[in-house]
Amino acid sequence: MPASVIQELIVEADGGSRGNPGPAGYGAVVLDPATGETLAERAEYIGVATNNVAEYRGLVAGLEAAKELAPDASIRVRMDSKLVVEQMSGRWKIKHPDMKPLAAEAARIFPQGQVRYEWIPREKNKQADRLANEAMDAGKRGKQWEPSASRAALAEDTRAARVVGDAAAGAAKARAALAGTGAAAGRAPAVATALAGTTQAPAPAAPAVGWAAPADLGAPATFVLLRHGETALTPEKRFSGSGGSDPELTAAGERQAEAVATSLAARGTIQEIVSSPLRRCRQTAAAVGKRLGLDVQIDDGLRETDFGAWEGLTFSEVRERYGDDLDAWLASPKAAPTGGEAFASVARRVAATRDRLISEYQGRTVLLVTHVTPIKTLVRLALGAPPEALFRMELSAASLSAVAYYADGNASLRLLNDTSHLR
Repeated sequence: MPASVIQELIVEADGGSRGNPGPAGYGAVVLDPATGETLAERAEYIGVATNNVAEYRGLVAGLEAAKELAPDASIRVRMDSKLVVEQMSGRWKIKHPDMKPLAAEAARIFPQGQVRYEWIPREKNKQADRLANEAMDAGKRGKQWEPSASRAALAEDTRAARVVGDAAAGAAKARAALAGTGAAAGRAPAVATALAGTTQAPAPAAPAVGWAAPADLGAPATFVLLRHGETALTPEKRFSGSGGSDPELTAAGERQAEAVATSLAARGTIQEIVSSPLRRCRQTAAAVGKRLGLDVQIDDGLRETDFGAWEGLTFSEVRERYGDDLDAWLASPKAAPTGGEAFASVARRVAATRDRLISEYQGRTVLLVTHVTPIKTLVRLALGAPPEALFRMELSAASLSAVAYYADGNASLRLLNDTSHLR
């Protein structure tokens, strides 16, 4: 296909960070929209960076590859990053200082109006995702990605005509398209590509994670723990669990949810959202999900403790009505509130939920929108602290905490009760 007859190209790009920020890489692929055939692949390990920086770097690399193939073609960019798609489409402002120069670089590659952006689900972006992971794997070995290292056939999808993994055929077609055009003359690709068999000097090995931890642990599953916004019971510190009236957010709670959504959007690190089924959490999660362009998954394991007969009461009211039960509850995690759920039972439920979510979201940054007891329990278990530690932590409404979980079973507490976004 000579370059002169290429009317349209598809660019798919992705990036990832194992730690966010952590060892990062990107992948990009240029496709023939008529046949689905791969024309070019690019990937690079970029050292320590965030997911969003890696995704932008992948976009730049994909656009550069497309320009080398056909500078006058119409470009359709498909990415699973809602943030990049919305920012490059001009619908969202670019506030983060690391994003602005990358977005400007991407915008300069083709004239305005020649590129259009389309969001696709992650499962539709498998080839770019694979390349990004191959680049990060290479970086972990102290090397750079090479076209010959590209592996692992993709599951068949809507581009069924694509011959997966046949980078050589794509490269041949790309070179044929370039023959006689001089489109790539004098250009030095930033990374190894299927257009040229060159390699770069090895990058430094990925840095250790945690306190002297080995670099081969891989990317942790990072849980950002968000307590829901204020309800009518919050200011008076009334017991509010899963066995009561399921209160909704107050107007103040809704403002808190919007504030945390704005803060998380600016950070640009959240990739998934999972929420307790209780209404105050679902409302908080919905505000964040709307801002980030992410769906909210519901997990019953994140629900609050059932405080039984204590629901809606203050501590003093419980002391007055159920003094003996309260003393027992304060003395042992195996003692339950009157007709309710013991902290020991909550810990088993939360630990099982944690393990399941770690397995499902390994290497990703997930926002868990939940309650005081589940968050304190996750923090306590991460620290190896005794059950009485639950009474020694303060968690404000709409506060953020964070724990990272590594492949060797260790956990690292990153943040506790951050309310800076509410000031």
